[in-house]
Amino acid sequence: MNIKAKPSYSPAEASIARAEVQLRDAAVRLTSARVKVLAALLDAERAFSHQDMQDAFTDMDRVTLYRALDCLTDAGLAHKIAGDDRVFRYSAGAEHGAQGDAAPHHQHGHFKCTRCARVFCLDSIAEAGLLRNALEESLGKGFQSHDIEFTIKGWCADCAQ
Repeated sequence: MNIKAKPSYSPAEASIARAEVQLRDAAVRLTSARVKVLAALLDAERAFSHQDMQDAFTDMDRVTLYRALDCLTDAGLAHKIAGDDRVFRYSAGAEHGAQGDAAPHHQHGHFKCTRCARVFCLDSIAEAGLLRNALEESLGKGFQSHDIEFTIKGWCADCAQ
């Protein structure tokens, strides 16, 4: 999905319904901005910058968008990824642990395209439990991770052509 190419982007109904459920489950007050932003992140195949989201939601004030992203991040429904370009990108984070546990919500790695700067989550190859086991095997017992973050850099499929 390329929301930047669609200035009048409207999230899919199924994503809106999922966003509403996740907001309720996280005890976050539903606002139209939070629902729209979370639904867009749920639809996304990659992480988006604030500017990407602002370009997509032309009817939303930039401060409202920042507040919605901050709220979703604080609630664990989205996570914020710092890029080498010093631009934060956001992606949905509810599947990564927002069920009321104390575990961090951002327990996986990313692939960052060094040509176009897009960031993709690597959920399937980097299960948090496997990474925690690797930490214990490498360093021994007693070490506890609070966050797992790694980035593989290269060219995405579009840029590699």
